[in-house]
Amino acid sequence: MMRAFALVERDMRKFRRSPALIFASLVLPLVQLIILGNAFGGNIKNVSLGVVNLDRGPESVDVLERVRAVGANARTFLPTDYADEAAAISDLRNGVLGGVLIIPRHYSRDLLDRRHPRLALITDNTDRSVAGAVQSQMADLVASINAPEVPPREPQQAALDVVEVYPYIDYIKYLLPGSVTLAIFVTAMIGGGMLFIDDKSRGLHEGYMVTPITKWELILGFNLSGVIKAVLAGETVLVLGAVVAGVPNFFQPMRLLELTLMVVLTSVALIGMMFFIMARISDPLLPRAIFGVLNTLLFFPSGAVYPIAGFPRWLRWMSEGDPFTYAVHGFRTLLLKDVGITAISTDVFALVVTSVVVLSGATLLFRRTL
Repeated sequence: MMRAFALVERDMRKFRRSPALIFASLVLPLVQLIILGNAFGGNIKNVSLGVVNLDRGPESVDVLERVRAVGANARTFLPTDYADEAAAISDLRNGVLGGVLIIPRHYSRDLLDRRHPRLALITDNTDRSVAGAVQSQMADLVASINAPEVPPREPQQAALDVVEVYPYIDYIKYLLPGSVTLAIFVTAMIGGGMLFIDDKSRGLHEGYMVTPITKWELILGFNLSGVIKAVLAGETVLVLGAVVAGVPNFFQPMRLLELTLMVVLTSVALIGMMFFIMARISDPLLPRAIFGVLNTLLFFPSGAVYPIAGFPRWLRWMSEGDPFTYAVHGFRTLLLKDVGITAISTDVFALVVTSVVVLSGATLLFRRTL
């Protein structure tokens, strides 16, 4: 064990003397959390909406007032009056507008005669998020137009009351579990896999071969040093990210203990996986080439950025075999739902199995030869 710990001490000194590695492991995931957490998931606002009123009747004025009320309060869209329908559609195609609302001729007359007039909403569906937000807001506006001025005492329509179990979750909180997992992965890739290959390319491993250190001690030392660095990175991003995101009741002792367990399990699984991949690689350029591919194959299918329920079937199958998926789900459950360890038993089991499989495979693949 002393020989294995000597490897750990050496790697930790290299880690401490490498500010670029520390920056990549600790700072970049936090920067990503802050930028992506505020760039995604917010309510769509300030969409330019062209309004073409071809009716000019009293009921069309009511529509205009409701549209302007949305622009002054919810600000989902900001209306701009157009006299010409063609000019408004031209601006929509050119990107000046995000949508065009057309009030047709005889709208007021048809509405008063109960002929079911139709408003026309033309959206730029190249951006589905903006188009969906405008459509949803306009649907609510039309529903308010159709609502009776005096509601009946006993309405004959069904109603739905929505009850949310948890407080409102900002997207930055939703993204935090993925950022913690990414910090551990970056450390595993750069501080574990790449350093291991660089040592081999520089001939440092030849020095190990002439010592009495065993194959098992080499593997233990390499993986233990990587796990220590990954745990440091994961805990740092976890604590700072929770403070930045405003996770409530984060510093409860039992909750911190459960989250630390997830950090350790994730670190062991990802470090073991990287060592398993790098065990037979000697070319120092290959790990750098596959870094981006691994990031795409592991991070994005995990549900860190977008729910797995929205994936096609083949991608859902991929996510089931992705250790990132269980790490992200475990962190998200503990951070956002504030539940006990039993709620993440499946995630813990999956990470433990992953660790056993990859470390066993790495031991079989590793050769104590020059």
